[in-house]
Amino acid sequence: MAHRTPFANVNYSKYQRFAPIVNWESRPGQGAVKSGRMSKPAQAMFEVNCPCCDAALKIDPATRAVISHQAKEKPRTIGDLSAADSRLKAEAERREQAYRKSVEEQKSHQQVLAKKFDELLKQAKANPDAPRPLRDIDLD
Repeated sequence: MAHRTPFANVNYSKYQRFAPIVNWESRPGQGAVKSGRMSKPAQAMFEVNCPCCDAALKIDPATRAVISHQAKEKPRTIGDLSAADSRLKAEAERREQAYRKSVEEQKSHQQVLAKKFDELLKQAKANPDAPRPLRDIDLD
């Protein structure tokens, strides 16, 4: 007894309204059937370089979608391990100097504020009838 597929005796004519959705060129049990529609010739994909990252992009003109993306290989910034070590030590030293400078500025900041306060207090005692300086909130 020969093996029969369940789709061998199906009448597909009632499903022709779905032709744009279904590929009717090869139906089960029927083999290839030629349709009367003309298909567009296949356009080849083209390659473009990305203006931002300089990657190679393959684009399909029919779907207008990026099919493949190949990032550009970046050159090594440091060729030698000893150069990288010395660079890290130099950066650590620079950070330490910036921290020390910040601490010194913070120590002298209190003295600067005290001197400014004393100077403004002297001005206020010397001229008690002077108008108060305008602040931004006073302008509203």
